Amino acid sequence: MATRQSDKTITMKPEPEEAAQELPTQRKRVEPGRFRLQVDRQTKASYPTFEAAEEAATAIKKKHPIVQVAVYDLVDSVNKIIEPQSAA
Repeated sequence: MATRQSDKTITMKPEPEEAAQELPTQRKRVEPGRFRLQVDRQTKASYPTFEAAEEAATAIKKKHPIVQVAVYDLVDSVNKIIEPQSAA
């Protein structure tokens, strides 16, 4: 049987100083905010006020009435589903 030499040295390359760039296939994290806009249970955006989130949700619901659009409050853990506006 052949014997191994045990005096091999492994040298590691130094870590690159620049952070690895985010791949385009990775999702971007939603910025922090109290109210989350959700479309079909997927969080799409975050807003500091309920009014801003509700306005964005209503605009999406008008364009796409079939999808479920909701505004989720992180602090109170309340999910409000946005209903389609009926034409009067």
